[in-house]
Amino acid sequence: MTKRLAMTNVLAVSKLGAIRKLGRLATSSVMLLAASASFSVTSGEAVLEENNTLHEPFSALLSEYVKTIDNGASTQLDYKGLKQNSNRLNQYLNGLAKVEKSTFDRWDKADQLAFLINAYNAYTIDLILTEYPEIDSIRDLGGFFSSPWKKEVAPLLGKTLTLDEIEHELIRGQSQNTKGYNEPRIHFAVNCASIGCPALREEAYVGEKLDSQLDAQTQRFLADTSRNRMDGNTLKLSKIFDWYGEDFENNAGRESESWQGAKNVNTENLSQFLLLYKDALNLSEPQVLTLEQEKAEIEFLDYDWALNDTQ
Repeated sequence: MTKRLAMTNVLAVSKLGAIRKLGRLATSSVMLLAASASFSVTSGEAVLEENNTLHEPFSALLSEYVKTIDNGASTQLDYKGLKQNSNRLNQYLNGLAKVEKSTFDRWDKADQLAFLINAYNAYTIDLILTEYPEIDSIRDLGGFFSSPWKKEVAPLLGKTLTLDEIEHELIRGQSQNTKGYNEPRIHFAVNCASIGCPALREEAYVGEKLDSQLDAQTQRFLADTSRNRMDGNTLKLSKIFDWYGEDFENNAGRESESWQGAKNVNTENLSQFLLLYKDALNLSEPQVLTLEQEKAEIEFLDYDWALNDTQ
């Protein structure tokens, strides 16, 4: 009897120890999961802060040297003032050049796209400054057999890229090796340093508010009646819609990589895209109906390649 009681006590103690061990394991698992979640959040916050900090110098330059004109419809850039402080632009470009491809690949698509748009705009400004004030247009930097957009000017992501490669291959995905971002509104964000181009934004693009920034740029450009308007049943549009018409058509079926948080711009034709911004275009009800029925005539306006310099 005494031996059976002793054995019972031993088994009870053993079971109690096992239960306590399981409890500790469960607690450890919960702590590990919590730590993992915390690390994930912290990592996300760190990436966000890293990207915002990366583009802060460019935002500071743009807010200082970009001048709004035509009641906010467009902007000019003080190239003279910026050239006197070109070291600040160079520091920003050096920061972009230090971003490794492996780091870029880990970012959210919105952060990637913001990075590429900023890089295009910053390297375009830098290209202008190489010959400013002896030029009247970015096209002066090319020749009969050369193009300023095909100059290798941008040390970026482990390569030295041209402006065309940044825009058409990396952003638009016009290459077998790249998918692009399926985002037609980038045409109102990348800036070719010309009066005919959509406004150079007074701040850098950042992933966390990229969608709202692109939408604001699109509305801004379409509301500019000197470059986009509808007279009767005739759409008079910027040449941008002629050059890049495919980007506003059949977006839903294109094999491109969309980014989360983007406005639904999966339009099948240009009329559908413009109808998303009917208020910016100030369309009347009959004009809206004309677009919905795809009966509008389209006329593309001349493009002004003069430098977007302050006057």
